[in-house]
Amino acid sequence: MKNIVNANDVIKVNVENPEGESLGEIQALMLDKITGKVAYVVLSFGGFLGMGSKLFALPWAFFSYNKDRDCFVINMSKEKLRKSPGFDKDNWPDMSSPTWVSSITDHYANL
Repeated sequence: MKNIVNANDVIKVNVENPEGESLGEIQALMLDKITGKVAYVVLSFGGFLGMGSKLFALPWAFFSYNKDRDCFVINMSKEKLRKSPGFDKDNWPDMSSPTWVSSITDHYANL
């Protein structure tokens, strides 16, 4: 298994919780241009065929890769994800805004 992959190979990969429930798929990786590190993973959850789904930006550290299931795993229930701060595909937040970063950091620190 390759540990280093093209970012395009991560997009559209399924995300599940430890119980095997589908939590959607990765839509984008948000990179910090200065450090080169992944700042957030944008996860698409809900809807049907990509319509009506909500997007969530979660810290990269929340994700682990399960090679047996060929998916990423986050330790979160569907209900907790639904209650997390999200956005729609046409109204992305300014992910470099200190206010937005603080709100996301505070929310996920409490999970």
